[in-house]
Amino acid sequence: MVGMTSREFTMKVLPVLSFVVGALAFYSSAEAKPLQHGVASCYGPGFQGRRTANGEKFNKHALTAAHKTLPFGSRVRVTNERTGRSVVVRINDRGPYAHGRVIDLSTAAAQAVGLSGVGKVSLAKL
Repeated sequence: MVGMTSREFTMKVLPVLSFVVGALAFYSSAEAKPLQHGVASCYGPGFQGRRTANGEKFNKHALTAAHKTLPFGSRVRVTNERTGRSVVVRINDRGPYAHGRVIDLSTAAAQAVGLSGVGKVSLAKL
């Protein structure tokens, strides 16, 4: 925008935009609907290449996750409450089956939010 610094542009314009660049999708916080708070975990070793509940092969490098009830294909912003980092994942599996956990993240998604093992997260549906 004319007359704005790049910082002003980022703070005033970008939060209301949604766009896709290559394989990355960017969503505004205005589109996110708070959904759930709880404990997240990362898929354990040995799942790479196995079929997920929706029939696709699990890819630990993709930004995907397992949730007990959300429809397959749902996009969810996962925010690590300790680090404040967030990532948008696509639901493609069911789980987690460990007591008290709300979502299982792929390795790539867990790394994106700085999750090692388990951690508290908030979920927002996009």
